[in-house]
Amino acid sequence: MSQHIDIAVNLLSSRLAADIDSVINNAVEHHVSPLIVIGSDIAESIESANLCQQYPTKLYSTAGIHPHQASSWDDDSLSQLTQLASSKHVVAIGECGLDYNRDFSPRDKQRQAFEAQLALAAQLKMPVLMHCRDAHDDFIRILEQYRHKLPNAVLHCFTGSKEELLECLALDIYIGITGWVCDERRGAELANIVPLIPNNRLMVETDSPYLLPRSMRPKPKSSKNLPQYLPYIVESIAKLRGQSYQELSAHCYANSTRFFRLGSQ
Repeated sequence: MSQHIDIAVNLLSSRLAADIDSVINNAVEHHVSPLIVIGSDIAESIESANLCQQYPTKLYSTAGIHPHQASSWDDDSLSQLTQLASSKHVVAIGECGLDYNRDFSPRDKQRQAFEAQLALAAQLKMPVLMHCRDAHDDFIRILEQYRHKLPNAVLHCFTGSKEELLECLALDIYIGITGWVCDERRGAELANIVPLIPNNRLMVETDSPYLLPRSMRPKPKSSKNLPQYLPYIVESIAKLRGQSYQELSAHCYANSTRFFRLGSQ
């Protein structure tokens, strides 16, 4: 049976936090393990790292400040993230990047926090998990300055255009694909270009509890997306790429294990 790694789970979301044990166990039953728990600010990154201690080998986490929270970046952020990154459970810096869609933080603050986290990841020789929404040009411009110093980088929840995908691949970064690709309304362009991602640059994720695949049948009673649904997303991507489920699963699992250095934990 194919094994999967969900590279982006918002496990501390209010929609999941009360059921963490069952979320993890149900994922394991569906061969989705480990889960990478996303840290979107300092407090959540600390909580994520602590949670990982309760579920060794089933959970790993990231430490970072999401562009939505970029206004919280201050003089202490760098030292706090550096300390967090020393935990054996923390496998990447992030989620960091730019979000010009919602602009919850001023754009100059977003760029400042993004650059600082890329520089930190380069200094610590850690991979970085990134976010980009409606900010591609600035995202690429900033990333270009640091990519050669970074051991690895992934743009999670990619939903961009063909041109944007090719520019990302030119920087030799990994691409995280979610159930967005299963949305016949919003995900049509992504469905068309997902075959362009090389086998060694593709990873899969639910971004749980968000982005429940619209094409799931029977449709779950709740709109809450769960890591246990990841195999459905993998199956959908495999069909779009003309690959077997087993082949695609093997590539994604190997890519995720290598990216997060899980074999050396």
